[in-house]
Amino acid sequence: MTSDSFGAADTIVLGGRVISMHPGIGDHYQGVALKDGRIIRLIRRDDVAEMSGPQTALHDLGDRPILPGFVDVHAHSEVLFRTSFATIDCRAPECSAVADVCDALATGAQGTDRGDWVVGQGNLFFDRKLKEGRLPTRAELDAVSTDHPIAVRAGGHITVLNSKALEVSGIDRDYVPPDYSVTGPPQVERDGNGDPTGIVKEMDALLPLPGVEKSRLKEAFKDGLERYFTRYGVTTIGEISETIDGIQTFDEMAQASELPLAYRVYLWAPGTMKLEDACNWQEHFSLGASAHDIRIQGLKLFADGGFSARSAAVTCPYLGTDGACGEIAFAKYFFRRAVELTQGNDMQLSVHANGNRAQEWLCARLLELGGATSGKTRMRIEHAANLLPRPETMDWWARAGIIPVPQAVFLYTFGEYFEDYLGEFGREGRFQFKTLMEQGWRLNASSDVWIGSEREATNPMFSIWCCLKRQAYSGKFIDPEEALTLDQALRMHTLDSAAALGEDDVRGSLAPGKIADIIALERDPFEVEVDDLRTLPVDFVMARGRVVRNTTAGAPA
Repeated sequence: MTSDSFGAADTIVLGGRVISMHPGIGDHYQGVALKDGRIIRLIRRDDVAEMSGPQTALHDLGDRPILPGFVDVHAHSEVLFRTSFATIDCRAPECSAVADVCDALATGAQGTDRGDWVVGQGNLFFDRKLKEGRLPTRAELDAVSTDHPIAVRAGGHITVLNSKALEVSGIDRDYVPPDYSVTGPPQVERDGNGDPTGIVKEMDALLPLPGVEKSRLKEAFKDGLERYFTRYGVTTIGEISETIDGIQTFDEMAQASELPLAYRVYLWAPGTMKLEDACNWQEHFSLGASAHDIRIQGLKLFADGGFSARSAAVTCPYLGTDGACGEIAFAKYFFRRAVELTQGNDMQLSVHANGNRAQEWLCARLLELGGATSGKTRMRIEHAANLLPRPETMDWWARAGIIPVPQAVFLYTFGEYFEDYLGEFGREGRFQFKTLMEQGWRLNASSDVWIGSEREATNPMFSIWCCLKRQAYSGKFIDPEEALTLDQALRMHTLDSAAALGEDDVRGSLAPGKIADIIALERDPFEVEVDDLRTLPVDFVMARGRVVRNTTAGAPA
């Protein structure tokens, strides 16, 4: 084949073998030939000369396996980047006790001006992970400082405030929280005298917590993208938006060729924008980059809260309460309007619903409107398939036609704690991925990285390890009979995650015509022990045909 022929590739990536994740493609290929950021052919090593021209760039990765880039369909990356940039890390196990948390806060407060906020990040279910089995108290945070407002954000649904933070937030014995916050009904915990204990739930968006200046967002984003996503082979993110400034910063980075992965943005309503504004977002801001790089994908709503705050809407009372089962966070008319607006504006609706009652309620309302649409706009229910105590919930999903969006990393993060809140009800149907797949459900994977996520949450290989090992934070194993095969887990994190975005025709597998999102692992995942999967390095990352990471020998510095 001559160098000026149409068949010559502009780039060739070679490895030990291609794990394409594409149905029907075997493992007898060793490379991928590309042109204009698309895959034109899978090749063997002896095809290189035929596919090459004088301008062809060759990346020979030795015997490293080549895979499609990972797709994280649900992440709060802006929140993560802001948090990492401006928050004190108090997470267990490094901070294993309340005293360690207080020491970290005191160290972080040094050198700050009097009155400045001191904000710490604790884990989801922080009370379960500290050796005392409880959260820090208001008095313990007061002992750190009464000059600084202090907040310990324990996973985004629960926050502990010291007295100064309560004061500057206007929370006293007479404070009445609003009926609704952006993540669910707000709650202020009180002692026997009616005074706030310092623990507040679903209220982070109502607190005057400090942010990161717009001028420093790009710095925070560049650092965070490499540290939390690119190094782990993530080439596409389904981003739950935080701010318009953040979206525009991603867009500016994409226009400058500084965005190492593709963003599919879900506008959070009413967190980022009001419902009507979000569905007509072009009237409020614009994007200048290619839709290949960043695109407004849809709308994100919160139908209930979190299990840690006992605000997920379930069909069983929470232990230790007077029959509380969580609440649906919005009215029927609001959801109806969201469905109408997203369908009319070609946007995908994504709804947070931790509890089975919230999921069934959403499906019933959607059925009243004719059920989910197809393709890119098919409705998603976030966290469906994490806890499935009643099989009829799954029947609701099927009748309504929704896409369940589970998080395998939560099996490790808090899968063992469901029963602490719900008793026997919380031991049924935990992350039943094998059963669901056997019944024909196409499951995807995501980090849902937010305040308080575990340090490994954004690593898809850790998530894959969770699917196979099913080991919780304490070391206990959760329903090991539901373990997946490695092939199934890889497909969850690639092709089937792309399908949740309506993009499995262009990404998620290595096949002709697909976007060149390609990674190479240090070793073949099918030839290592299960526990080695958790830390298996990604040595090469190509996103949309552009190399964004290469740590192989001989790679350019």
